[in-house]
Amino acid sequence: MNKIAQYLNEHLLGEVSSDELTRQRFSNDGSILNITPEYVVHPRVTNDIRKIARFAWQLAEKGHVLPITIRGGGSNRSGAAIGKGIIVNTYAHLNKTIFISFKNKDQFVHVQPGVNFKALNDTLKSHGFILPAYPKTAAYSSIGGAVANNAGGIQSGRYGQTGEWVKRLEIVLANGDLIETSRINKHDLNKKKGLQTFEGEIYRKIDGIIEDNQQVIYDKIANNEPDNTGYPGISIVKARDGSFDLSPLIIGSQGTLAMISEIVLRTDFYTEEESIIVATYSNPEVARDSADAMAALQPSVLELMDGEMFDIAHKCGKKYIFSDEFVDKDVGSIMFINFNDSNDHLRHKKEKQALKKLSKFETTIYTSSDYSKEELFAIREVGSVILESNNKGESMPSIIDGVAIPAARREEFIASAKELANKHHIELPLHIQWLDGVIYARPTLNLHIVSDKQKTFKLISDYMELVAKYGGSMSADSGEGRLRANAAYAHLDEDELDVYSQIKEAFDPFGILNPGVKQKSELKTLIAALNPDYSSAEFAQFSPSE
Repeated sequence: MNKIAQYLNEHLLGEVSSDELTRQRFSNDGSILNITPEYVVHPRVTNDIRKIARFAWQLAEKGHVLPITIRGGGSNRSGAAIGKGIIVNTYAHLNKTIFISFKNKDQFVHVQPGVNFKALNDTLKSHGFILPAYPKTAAYSSIGGAVANNAGGIQSGRYGQTGEWVKRLEIVLANGDLIETSRINKHDLNKKKGLQTFEGEIYRKIDGIIEDNQQVIYDKIANNEPDNTGYPGISIVKARDGSFDLSPLIIGSQGTLAMISEIVLRTDFYTEEESIIVATYSNPEVARDSADAMAALQPSVLELMDGEMFDIAHKCGKKYIFSDEFVDKDVGSIMFINFNDSNDHLRHKKEKQALKKLSKFETTIYTSSDYSKEELFAIREVGSVILESNNKGESMPSIIDGVAIPAARREEFIASAKELANKHHIELPLHIQWLDGVIYARPTLNLHIVSDKQKTFKLISDYMELVAKYGGSMSADSGEGRLRANAAYAHLDEDELDVYSQIKEAFDPFGILNPGVKQKSELKTLIAALNPDYSSAEFAQFSPSE
């Protein structure tokens, strides 16, 4: 064990490791990248994180940068949960639920960042509550990671993203100071700005950035669409009444501004009752018109899946309740609808209205009145069957998942995406969350082949160009990380990038926190970090693997 690892072990309650096997284990996340850290730390208390930050800050003051990457379940697909230097693994020990409030109109849960999202929701459900903005990876991801990525999920069209449920954060700054962020009034803001501490300096600088860049923030950054590219939360840090909250900057920052040590989130009421409808279509255009009609009913989930996904599943031998319908022809599109309103009368009314509207389209309908929920949910989780290629060396990585396209431009985008797939000689079936326009697409690549390595970043660039062309968000359900930062920032104006650079400088002047994430990188550096053996099999035990 080297001197730094030994020094940290002497001063932390948690464990510090520098052995090769442990470092290799934490060199991967859910992305196609691989970066081996120098040390892995499993902090037991918040004070451990503070000491790590303080140690790295003191080294940086002497000219030596030891990067810190805070990590939860490691499910991140943008390469934001890996890095050189120190990996701070919150999943091991900082995984406690501190307090749950069940008071009417003041329902919340107070947790440490390493709490597993699904485990927390299972606990909340047993008491009649839920965090409805959960990511697809909830079974193997952490609350801290979801907040740091401002993760979206299958219900985000109705309930918003994880960050919208945050009430308060406790964070460790780059120098090791511990602060709490929540909305404060103008008087308290002035007190914060008067502090002769790093916290006071941050408040002064962020307020100054807002004051000096009001037009840029209003014209180019403020956006009603879900978007996590850069630090768009700057647009809601300061309200018109002068109140101020740094939390929107930390949410979605992917550990580049501060490290989250505790989180307080609002919860909602939960009901087990739900009405599910699956509709199959031979004509995808009819399916999309039908989805527009369904959106008006405000379901909790409204998703449209390209039939190619089911054609692939059928070739794998998979059978669904509608499979006989498509024995001699390809599937066109499949629509999945879920109503989970706690009011039984309202839920049944919506279901009845939905069936009436659907009867006007050329479709076959399957409902939870006639089929089990398990049979219907298996349909929307088709990704569990097809996302691991049966051909040696091939994989279906999440390199362009999670963009969002406005409803008015969606038809054009879908047509252009098909043209792009033909250009790159790949299949690119789309899975669309219709309510918020978030689109998932998985190309099949062989990262052992030089041409496919090159194609990876060319495809990301071309796809992001399409997203920008149609006024979409390039990082809707998570942050851009290091994998898509170059492609995303190519479509941002210099004054916009300058605001983001100033924010990073205010929080992390020495560049300690997750360097390379939410920053432009040299293409050769990214190509060198590609993991040819990428596979989602590490998370296969938590099927679905999407």
